[in-house]
Amino acid sequence: MYIDLPEKRYYKIGEVAKAFGLNTSHIRFWEKEFDILKPKKNKKGNRLFTAEDLKNLQLIYHLVKEKGFTLEGAKIKMKQEPKAVKGNHAIIMRLESIKAELIQIKNQLT
Repeated sequence: MYIDLPEKRYYKIGEVAKAFGLNTSHIRFWEKEFDILKPKKNKKGNRLFTAEDLKNLQLIYHLVKEKGFTLEGAKIKMKQEPKAVKGNHAIIMRLESIKAELIQIKNQLT
């Protein structure tokens, strides 16, 4: 899943939820379930996600929504083969960004 968000230091949970096409409650639930998600919280308690958190969310989204893993299965997969999972996901994300660029170029030509 290619996510088009502007370069910022922190992203609010609403922005992240909209980019992923999920509810904010879904993201909060995943935060409780997965140890790799640790968004910062401000004084009000609002979650602020970093670019690293977004990468981890993309990885979780890929395993759960695109590959069809259960939450437990995704946790196990990420613990057993963390380098392989992250490496494969990085390759997929790069290919999807190239695809998005090519589609954008195609649309400009027509």
